[in-house]
Amino acid sequence: MLRALCLWVPDWPVLAVVRDGQAKPGAVLAVVSANRVVACSAAARAQGVRRGMRRREAQSLAPALTVVPHDDDRDHRVFGPLVDALEGLVAGVQVVRPGLVVIGARGPSRYYGGERAAALALRAALIEDGVTDARIGIADGAFTADLAARDAPADAPVRIVPAGASAAFLAAHPVTVLDDPELATLLRRLGIRTLGEFAALPDEAVRARFGERGAHRHALASAHDASLLVPRIPPLDLERVIEFEPPLDRVDQVAFAVRRLADEVVETLAGHRLVATAIRIGFRDELGGEQERAWLHPRSFRPSEIVDRVRWQLSGATRVLGARPGGAGGGGAPGPGGGAMGPGLPDLRAPITRVRIVPESLDALAHHEPGLWGSGPDERVHHALSRVQSLLGHEAVLTPQRSGGRTPAERRVLVPWGDRAVLARPVDRPWPGALPQPAPATVYPSRHPVTVLDARGEVVTVDERLRLSAPPAGFSPSAGGAVRPIGSWAGPWPLDERWWDPARARRAHRLQVVDAAGIAWLLVLEGTSWWAEAKYD
Repeated sequence: MLRALCLWVPDWPVLAVVRDGQAKPGAVLAVVSANRVVACSAAARAQGVRRGMRRREAQSLAPALTVVPHDDDRDHRVFGPLVDALEGLVAGVQVVRPGLVVIGARGPSRYYGGERAAALALRAALIEDGVTDARIGIADGAFTADLAARDAPADAPVRIVPAGASAAFLAAHPVTVLDDPELATLLRRLGIRTLGEFAALPDEAVRARFGERGAHRHALASAHDASLLVPRIPPLDLERVIEFEPPLDRVDQVAFAVRRLADEVVETLAGHRLVATAIRIGFRDELGGEQERAWLHPRSFRPSEIVDRVRWQLSGATRVLGARPGGAGGGGAPGPGGGAMGPGLPDLRAPITRVRIVPESLDALAHHEPGLWGSGPDERVHHALSRVQSLLGHEAVLTPQRSGGRTPAERRVLVPWGDRAVLARPVDRPWPGALPQPAPATVYPSRHPVTVLDARGEVVTVDERLRLSAPPAGFSPSAGGAVRPIGSWAGPWPLDERWWDPARARRAHRLQVVDAAGIAWLLVLEGTSWWAEAKYD
């Protein structure tokens, strides 16, 4: 049986509130979730407040009670530094929940010279961090060690259950400690009130009557805890920071200085068999201003590509103070990332004192290995487009992405090469009023004014009942030109958007027509004007 060491901090939600600065130590405090008390301070318990009590009842017992909503994120965030402190002393810390961790006892006991010595060393680390009340239980199995820690009094905070004595230790505990209210209620109705009485039942009978869940609880009551410890894997420290003294006031200087940092980021990831598909770059200038931006990559970042992003991000916040010698007309000197800086190397608005690079999205290196026959064309395309970006700017190379919307123009967005579109209009949402497939192949960046005519040469209109004034016979550019005869047509399809917002309201009618040459067009009537919005090639 695995010897387990369980470290428990009583009333952790309350302590987390105090350590987070939301209440003072010793306050009459209760943490509430779903209108019930989930934890309360010692001062609140002295006035009769108990865990599980309704909020109104607790306030009636303690009129000065401070009520704080339960926040699981706060509990985890405040508990994180304590876990880091424990991991500095022992390995294999498993966080059950904030305020409760389980550790295999064998390694620490051999290192510190015994189970009690190990427990006192861990408790001393928490006391140094300001946690004065921490109970520790050591027993065969995590379940028994947890109960031992909870049974330990404040004046004797370490309780050790000898090896092989777990069943006797558990026997007197009530069935409610199994943390299964439904099973505990049923067992009490059957006259079974302690874990010892529950453990005395035959295994087959328990499994047949209570199923797998009951069988698992029966194994716990019998001190046959077969659960394995799953230690927390400490997060990788991938953040890299470089400080500049004196501060640097030119883009090319900063880009050259971060090359070593970019190499270190990529090499560290490679050592863990990982690559970065998204990074975050942050700057701090001499005036205290900070700027951060996330950069995405279609595959994974190389050091030179990280340097390029540093340059592009800085160039977006610069002003050209004049061409440097050798920069006028010649395209500028090559930057450290391999690309030219352009005509005139820009100075920064304020000198940079700090650069921070953090990989945000990681992927396994195996997913980015080249194919059996290489990936030459893809590599050459990406290299060429990245080179154009380094010469002309981040937004010089745009790629189309599909977005949501009712019109063809709304359903197309252009994003810089290597970035992923952050869609304000998700594609997977329903868009009532959108034209059915197939979508037009050519969508004009700016729609063209046209005139739609009937057989008598008059402009076609649409009334309030969505009826055309006459069948369309042809259309021509409004500026003049040959009339294209219309062979067939369909519509009109109404579009009525944001009628509740006068500034953004739009009312239009769409018409699909096919001219004599067999080319299909999407024409839109908005107000009294017709427009050619797209073409079906």
